[in-house]
Amino acid sequence: MVIRYEGPRGGPGMREMLQVTAALVGAGLGDSVALLTDGRFSGATHGLMAGHVAPEAAAGGAIAAVRDGDTIVFDIPKRSLSVELTDAEIQKRLATWKPPQPRYSQGVMAKYALLVSSASLGAITAVPPSFAAGTVPASSGRTL
Repeated sequence: MVIRYEGPRGGPGMREMLQVTAALVGAGLGDSVALLTDGRFSGATHGLMAGHVAPEAAAGGAIAAVRDGDTIVFDIPKRSLSVELTDAEIQKRLATWKPPQPRYSQGVMAKYALLVSSASLGAITAVPPSFAAGTVPASSGRTL
């Protein structure tokens, strides 16, 4: 089963995965199920878990192409993570992928989702280059 959290663009930042990992362990699956996510972990997480996968699903990263039934390989000695799909299949799946609708369309959470960068860059906020330098939409009449 694929459980995917679609990162910052879908909502207010990287989700803390403790609730999900606790549910797996609580169901007695901690030794037999691995979790792959673009979410984040606290120090209380244990078991085979790979988080902060970037680029995130919400940004169209390869994790967005993963589907139920796909085999994901955690190669611990090599410190690598892969999915048993050809590059062509990943590209085919991503070609039909659509970004999730933002969870928030106004307010501070919408602003954060619009401005936050990838977890691989520290999930910091920055004004996108597509914004004209020093301006905001004309409706506000204000400049940055």
